[in-house]
Parts: sequence; C-alpha cells; structure tokens
Amino acid sequence: MTQLRDGTIVCSSYGWALLRGDAAEKIPDTLRHGDFVFMGGYLVRSTDGGNSWQGPIIPPPVSESVTHTVFKEPCPAYNRGPMCENKDGTLYWAVVSQSQLQPRITEVHLMASKDGGLTWEYRTPIAQDDKVSFNETALYETPKGNLIAFIRTADYDDHTTIARSTDGGKTFEPWKDVGFQGHPHCAAALPDGRILLVYGYRHEPFGIRARVLDAEATEIEQSKEIVLRDDGGSGDLGYPWVTAMKDGNYLVVYYFNKENGTRHIAGTIVTVQ
Repeated sequence: MTQLRDGTIVCSSYGWALLRGDAAEKIPDTLRHGDFVFMGGYLVRSTDGGNSWQGPIIPPPVSESVTHTVFKEPCPAYNRGPMCENKDGTLYWAVVSQSQLQPRITEVHLMASKDGGLTWEYRTPIAQDDKVSFNETALYETPKGNLIAFIRTADYDDHTTIARSTDGGKTFEPWKDVGFQGHPHCAAALPDGRILLVYGYRHEPFGIRARVLDAEATEIEQSKEIVLRDDGGSGDLGYPWVTAMKDGNYLVVYYFNKENGTRHIAGTIVTVQ
C-alpha cells in the first residue's frame, strides 16, 4: 500500500482461483498451490482516505512471463513491496515475472503509471539471472533522482541485492549483492537525507533488522546492522513497512510470531540519531 502526494492510496494484491471437481485436469501447467491457481496481480485505489475504493484495476502482464491464469491467459503483473512516486508524479512498481529461459527462476521488471495507478505500462528489466531468483522488491528514489530497488532473492542464501537506475527508470545497472540477508525490505527517508532500511531476518535468531544508509545508498555494504527484534519463533516472519511519526520517530510494523505460535502484526518504534 502506497500513499501518493495528492493523498491517493494505491494498494496491490494477488488473486487466486479455487479449482473444484475435475477442473485441475483441464488447466495448463501453471503456478498453483493445491487446489488454488494463481491469477496474477490487481490493484485498488482510494481518493478519500480509504472510505471508498476503485477497482479492481488489472495491470498488463510482463510480455516475457510464462505464468498463465486458469483461463490460459498471461498473468497480470504482480508483486508485493513498496511502490515509489518520483518527483514528476510517475508511480513506479517492481513486478515479478517467471523467466522464459528458466521457468523456475523469477525476475523483476519495472512498470510505471502516469495517472496514479489507474493504467500501467511496461518500462524495463530490473534484475535477471539464470541461477538467482528475484522477487519482492521495494523501490526508493534518492535525492539525486536515482531509483533504487532493494530486492529479495531466492537460491542465493537469502542475500539482499540492489539494482540502480540513474536515468529515471529507463534502464537499470547490473544487480549487486550487498552482503547481508534480508526478507522483504522497506525504506524511508530520514530528515537529513539518509535512508532507514528495514527487513525481516529469517535465520536464528529470527527477527526484524534495520540499517541506516547514506542518502544515495552507495555505501550500503559498510552500513551497520541494527537488531530491532531477535525473539521470533521461526522464519515465518518479516514483511516490514516503515513510516515517519509526527514526533520524529519511525514506526516499523511487520508480520511476526513468538515461539512459533499464532501469527500476528507487531510494531517497533525506532529512534534514529
């Protein structure tokens, strides 16, 4: 969920179709979990503070994707992670696509909207590899106008990677391993221009972690890791989001469990010096 400068709220989610009877035998080989078949992404919008919503808005598919819906159509673009509204009002969204060359590998591509999420167009690949999967991605615009993608990986020891665009999302430089593990990320600007990056940590001790980065995220490898929580009960946690509070502190909310018990949403208030 992202709030734009004009107050519009844009929320992205996923759709799944439930198979009944012998329907499973009639659908193409596609992404599924048990009796549920993936239907791709959709969005909803609110222009009145969440009192009413428009949608669903169905984005176009990434042309290279091999994932199909239960109706044998290409899956609409999808992904979980913070979008980014740049200085000229363009809304950027990092979406996932299954590779044509390696169907078990996922890639991340950039979609853009000029009308606050009502319509979308494909822009460019963000990160692709024939061995590493890239998926849930948070986008962030730096003071110099660089677009930074903080990317979750698979088949890569859970390492965080980043990709950078210096031309307004037209192209991205080759992706880069930044040397630490993280499970989806979210970034917020600090008053002095630095970046507060938060992420889940799915290795013992399980929990939530953060880093304070320089304003352009050029020295991310040298940043110090801050442990916000280390009392998680298992690796089934993370997906943090961070927002500034009126008192100058930052609220980090996340999916969590203790002693591998009931899953819940928790929060930590962070003070950054």
